[in-house]
Amino acid sequence: MKAHYLGHVVFYVKDVEQSLTFYRDLLGFQEVGRVFEGKAVALSSGRTHHELLVIEVGDAPGPQQGIRRGLYHIGLKIGDTLDELRSAKDELEQAGIPISGISDHTVTQSLYLHDPDGNEIELYVDAPDIDWKQNPSTILAPIKALKI
Repeated sequence: MKAHYLGHVVFYVKDVEQSLTFYRDLLGFQEVGRVFEGKAVALSSGRTHHELLVIEVGDAPGPQQGIRRGLYHIGLKIGDTLDELRSAKDELEQAGIPISGISDHTVTQSLYLHDPDGNEIELYVDAPDIDWKQNPSTILAPIKALKI
């Protein structure tokens, strides 16, 4: 398997509006849409469906309670087909790397794992039949289980 590029970064933030002032208003990302009653916002530069997702957690209690501010995970695009995702899954299993999740995000299909330091990594392929450029809000579709 080979990562094509870093697709997106997801941050837990204290205040989503404050983060939007920075990422949208100052750095120029475009708001794609919101979920979780506006507490999570997807942003894009136009290169892909989203390069950044910010999720408000407020004054999170810290890692000991499972939520903290900062990096949630990064997404690495590894291809464009479910066959490539299946191949990556097989390669991870052969290497003894536990897979912590498999999801269908409508726009992408994903495997989740952790690097040696415990950072969450999403390996994904873009769904071939979804045109996110025509309908950017598809990135906010409900997450479904994926069997591969």
